[in-house]
Amino acid sequence: MAASEQITAELWDEFHTAVNMTSRELQEWLSTEGAGERTEEFPDRAGPETGHRVLEILAKRRMDLTDDDIAVMRRVCEIVRTQRSPDYEPQAGGTDWRHGLMDIGHDPLKP
Repeated sequence: MAASEQITAELWDEFHTAVNMTSRELQEWLSTEGAGERTEEFPDRAGPETGHRVLEILAKRRMDLTDDDIAVMRRVCEIVRTQRSPDYEPQAGGTDWRHGLMDIGHDPLKP
């Protein structure tokens, strides 16, 4: 069974709900977050690997997903699910908590 057949509509929808930042917002965030005293050698690769994987997945069609993409989607959904309330109402929290979620494409202050 191909990876595209294994992904359920439920996971696809949950991922796209959990990742509430646009590709552009996430790319800008990762670039900003990666800037600093120890700037990345390649600014377009600044930030955590999972954030870049999320960007790649957002650019794909459901039928083009790989098994690795599906694993990343499940991991991102699990992280957001465990760190947020089920209603996803905007909520302030600690800076590290918010930034950690934004690193994977979820801004807890965004409706």
